[in-house]
Amino acid sequence: MNSYRIGEAAALLGVSADTMRRWVDAGRLSAQRDEHGHRIVPGPELAAFARELARSETAEGGLPSSARNRFRGIVTEVILGDVAAQVEIQAGPFRVVSLISRESAEELGLEPGVPAVAVIKSTNVVVERT
Repeated sequence: MNSYRIGEAAALLGVSADTMRRWVDAGRLSAQRDEHGHRIVPGPELAAFARELARSETAEGGLPSSARNRFRGIVTEVILGDVAAQVEIQAGPFRVVSLISRESAEELGLEPGVPAVAVIKSTNVVVERT
């Protein structure tokens, strides 16, 4: 069974180690101590907590959607062409680049600094174990 130190768990969830410690201290997530006294979170518990976080963020999103992959972030670049626009979003440690119509980019008011959610529905996703 995999276990994660607080900093590792925080990195996986895209939050600070302080946030992770507060969640553990508040009882939202359980952790044990390893032989060195460091707090560790069991992998299955961290996975369940991550799913719950994702569900609560999806519920806050408003309208129901069949797309399950939602990356909340900030627009870092918009390149407008004659017909299309390239939009780059930094979502935690992840860079998401999308090609959309110029009209859509303008209607959404996309420009660097604007908060945005990249909603992804894909039939082909590659999974790599780290």
